[in-house]
Amino acid sequence: MTEEKIHTSQTKELNNKLVELVIPKDGSLKNDILSGLTVALALVPEAIAFSFILGIDPTIGLYAAFMMGLIASIVGGRPGMISGATGAVAVIFAPLVIHQVQVAGMESALGYLFVAVALMGIIQIIMGILRVGKFVRMIPHPVMLGFVNGLAIIIFMSQLGQFYGADGNLLPMPILLIMLVLIAITMIISKFLPKITKAVPATLVAIIVVTIISYFLNQAGYTVLTVLDFVKMIEPTKSTLAASIPSFSIPHIPFTMDTFKTILPYSILAAAVGLIESLMTLRLIDELTETRGRSNRECIGQGLANLVNGFFGGMGGCAMIGQSMINIRAGGRGRVSGIAAALFLLAFIVWGAPLIEMIPLAALVGVMFMVVIGTFEWSSLRILKKIPLSDAIIIALVSIMTVVFDLAIAVFAGIILAAIMFAWERGKDIWAHTESMKNKKVYRLHGPLFFASVTKFKDLFDFKNDPVDVVIDFEKSRVYDHSGIEAINNIAEKYAQYGKKLHLLNLSEDCQKLIKKADNIVEVSILDNLIWHVADDKLDN
Repeated sequence: MTEEKIHTSQTKELNNKLVELVIPKDGSLKNDILSGLTVALALVPEAIAFSFILGIDPTIGLYAAFMMGLIASIVGGRPGMISGATGAVAVIFAPLVIHQVQVAGMESALGYLFVAVALMGIIQIIMGILRVGKFVRMIPHPVMLGFVNGLAIIIFMSQLGQFYGADGNLLPMPILLIMLVLIAITMIISKFLPKITKAVPATLVAIIVVTIISYFLNQAGYTVLTVLDFVKMIEPTKSTLAASIPSFSIPHIPFTMDTFKTILPYSILAAAVGLIESLMTLRLIDELTETRGRSNRECIGQGLANLVNGFFGGMGGCAMIGQSMINIRAGGRGRVSGIAAALFLLAFIVWGAPLIEMIPLAALVGVMFMVVIGTFEWSSLRILKKIPLSDAIIIALVSIMTVVFDLAIAVFAGIILAAIMFAWERGKDIWAHTESMKNKKVYRLHGPLFFASVTKFKDLFDFKNDPVDVVIDFEKSRVYDHSGIEAINNIAEKYAQYGKKLHLLNLSEDCQKLIKKADNIVEVSILDNLIWHVADDKLDN
């Protein structure tokens, strides 16, 4: 092969890789763009609602959704995953904003918010560089199931607020009935259209059809609540969603150590929660698409997006499981889907606000209800009686804690509980087969020796009646931690009180290293004696 042909072949291969990076093998450019349009429509009410959690202008939430979606899609590690303004991050920053509004007014509060978001991004970038993302692999499957179920319940509950007016009362019956009918139409189209054709996303068709129906209902004198009505219910002075393109500015706050101490705790917590939600969503999409995202790169992508948010007037955020599910189920697989969603959203804000404002709330609520149905792991209910009780408890606990507290607490609690239950069960697995020969008794140990099994390990020995020489054969066992070393030390001391000697046989190389490292922690003389007897025992046998 000539040098020119080799160069041409390498160029083609590079081009193919670049195309696949943007559009995966199982996706298409058309699907990515259309699913991105669907996602952009669904992002609008979510971003507005999360803005009001902080008590700030909804434009800030829309800016955050645009910047998070665009940058995370380009730089992040999971094609097809949608990022934007989220309730999890908004809830964390809310106390900071509310306090600063009371102390120094809204302008100062926004300055503190933007700096906190930028610092959050820096922390996430550092976590990505330190490769913290790989720890998502340690999350047990029952915790994943609980996380998914809990988020499905949260998404469902978040939509219930659409059925209430600004006074907190249920909508008038005529308006409520129309809304329920339109929600049903949206869900029916979303469910059954894919069985007829998959040429266009069913959710997009549903939104368009229901918007047309609502237009004619309004013309006929019936009241149909729209996105603009939703905004006015929350902020009566707001008359439009139209805004300009976000611009760069440095937040105006005193850059002092006191300011840093005030902001840092919020930024750390938001960075942790944002990454946990993003990495859990990444793992879920990995399972749905049977592909693998890059968790550490996603940490950096999320961090960069939040850093930019801080200097372009956004409230920050993370990956959004609801919108990500809309995207995946609508056929979005590549980075183009997330980029398209962000650009469509910006177009809506700057040029297409009148069109977005007329979309009925019922259409978006119906889409989110379909997300709930698709997100909830219904199979987890069927398998509850077939899996270990400990796993069933973890699924239920994480689901409940995700709803009652927040995602971070639920996931950490689930991981800790899973680790405790695993240690408890593994701690029961240690046992010994005994053999007596002349003046020696051999305990052939089976199972791991670590902190959870030391009590049962100590109960295996008959200190009073055993012969002068006692051997513990570790061929079928391993010493895993300092608790195991200390247990061996205690056994040796106990036998020494009866004038007997303990010998260790077949200690693996890493176990011997572990014991040597513990020389300065436990009794050196005993440990040296134990290791010295290994060779003698092998010769005797």
